[in-house]
Amino acid sequence: MSAAPEAAVSADAAWATQAERSNAAMLRVMRWIAVTLGRRVSRLVLHPITLYFMVFGGAAARASTGYLTRVLGRPARWSERYRHIHHFAATVLDRVYLLRGNLHLFEVEVVGAEHLDAVLAGGRGAFLVGGHLGSFEALRALGQQRRGLRVAMLMYEHNARLLTTTLRAIAPDAVQKVIGLGRMESMLELRDWLDDGGVAGLLADRTLQGPGTADSASGRSRTHWIPFLGQPAAFSDGAFRLAALLRRPVVFMAGLYLGGGRYQLRFAPLADFSSVAANGRDAAVGEAVRRYARVLEQHCRETPRNWFNFFDFWAGSPGPQDPDDARSETP
Repeated sequence: MSAAPEAAVSADAAWATQAERSNAAMLRVMRWIAVTLGRRVSRLVLHPITLYFMVFGGAAARASTGYLTRVLGRPARWSERYRHIHHFAATVLDRVYLLRGNLHLFEVEVVGAEHLDAVLAGGRGAFLVGGHLGSFEALRALGQQRRGLRVAMLMYEHNARLLTTTLRAIAPDAVQKVIGLGRMESMLELRDWLDDGGVAGLLADRTLQGPGTADSASGRSRTHWIPFLGQPAAFSDGAFRLAALLRRPVVFMAGLYLGGGRYQLRFAPLADFSSVAANGRDAAVGEAVRRYARVLEQHCRETPRNWFNFFDFWAGSPGPQDPDDARSETP
């Protein structure tokens, strides 16, 4: 088992503290355009936005091209790069309508809901683990269909404040439960939410560390180098350590954008930590994060335009010939 490169650990830590940036003024403009002009006309604005991003997007635009080259197995064409960014812009616009409850504008298909139903039948809530794949807001459509489904988003306190600002900008009346991580009392709030049958959603393709987010005994999560689209990439197991610490089941969730007004919600079982003993936690967490990476890769290959992680996800990779799961603890 080899140690992860120092550069990769530094990059991982940087993403742990990087803010999910938002521009409240611009979001208010987008909200005005979306609400005033309607979705059909507003979607026309996405084309100049997409072109602007392709020309001036810098590192994010280059990351899009690099990802497409990996997932397609060949250099990405200009049209494919355009459609990838346009897909992202479309889901951002749709956030306005989804958060405002305008669900009649969309056709949402649900696949694998029985997996979530089986977990919730246990009465102890569930972790819904997703990624920067499609739109997490599409889950609101399922929540409206099933009035008893209560979903809370888990994120760091600073990002939680940014999300609140975002919501006020684009959907002032939207009600969304957010549990801010980074405090020990967050664990108690999260535990009570789950015990009451709630669902906790979080994205596992970014680092999740700090008090109240991982193994409280060590205060550390681990980085696993796992083959992803042909080369090892760093996956933090913080989300799964949190689920293991609270001894809860974990279900994968993705709200895939299929174009136009069509979305597809997908659910798949990932892990169940309900009966995992403390001395078996590391092995169970390791298997869960590897399964998560496999499921995420499967979805990227099937719907490549839905991957919206616009940074070098493979930065500091030990190389394609290295062991598929070299771990390093990150403080």
